[in-house]
Amino acid sequence: MRARGHRHRPPQALQGQRHGDRAARPTLALPGRLRDVRGRPRLPPARRRGVHRPERAPSAHPRAPGPGLSAVPVDVVPTVEAATPAALDGATVLVIDVLRASTTIVAALRSGCAGVLPAADPAAARRRLAGLPPGRGCLAGERRGEPIPGFDLGNSPLEMTPARVQGRWVVLTTSNGTRALLAARRAARVGVAALVNLGAAAAWARAGGRAIVLLCAGERGRPALEDQVAAGLLVERLLGADPAPAPTAAAAAALALARPYRDDVARLAIDAPWARRLADRGRAADVRACLALDTTTLVPVYLTDVDKVLAGPR
Repeated sequence: MRARGHRHRPPQALQGQRHGDRAARPTLALPGRLRDVRGRPRLPPARRRGVHRPERAPSAHPRAPGPGLSAVPVDVVPTVEAATPAALDGATVLVIDVLRASTTIVAALRSGCAGVLPAADPAAARRRLAGLPPGRGCLAGERRGEPIPGFDLGNSPLEMTPARVQGRWVVLTTSNGTRALLAARRAARVGVAALVNLGAAAAWARAGGRAIVLLCAGERGRPALEDQVAAGLLVERLLGADPAPAPTAAAAAALALARPYRDDVARLAIDAPWARRLADRGRAADVRACLALDTTTLVPVYLTDVDKVLAGPR
């Protein structure tokens, strides 16, 4: 059999055949199941694109992870003083002050207050109150755990009853918690987390699709055990998501610290130094209220453009 002529080149011999006076072309060494180059018996469909093409190993990921599948980082900052602009820029931040500002803010919003207005100090709080219509606001806060003279309320979740705050703006200043809120203003999203809304806060942070920073208020520049435990339990909830976030070393350390308290956060009333000091000052009921787990789905959201904390999704 002769090869058909070609417009631009002379006919070529097929494998194992002569063409004119030329030597026969050598026969290729073919796989045992292949009788000729026309493919009989036929190759499986997956291998028809070329006999000599090496097979590729199957991909570990059938499809490349897109933006919705890539893991976001989750970090824990132990105190307000440790927060850096680089850590907060563009992130979703949850501010944590278990004893007591975070829990107090949640309680005020649950009782129907118009919103919470954070203030850096008592003087700033009074200025914010002066800007509200008469009767539409109240002052709340503490310094070193004690009520501020002349203020309407302390920093107590038990004081945030509907009779006192419903329909009113609560102007709040505290030693650590409101400082943490104000420090988080450069973040993309800011929420307030406590033990009482832990699961809801984790879901809110996860829904943002951004890097997550758990900003603990601490106690006058030192890490507070109750805040670290709440942060660690939040990390645990976040790791149950799909895809799970990528915890930093600080987040992993907080998770390890929190695990012994997973089923008994009330132990913090004994183990946390600040909880013991509050109890010694006659505020054991406040401590018990703050150490309740997942009693509400309300997540306070700090709207930094208007400097107000409002009730978020439930």
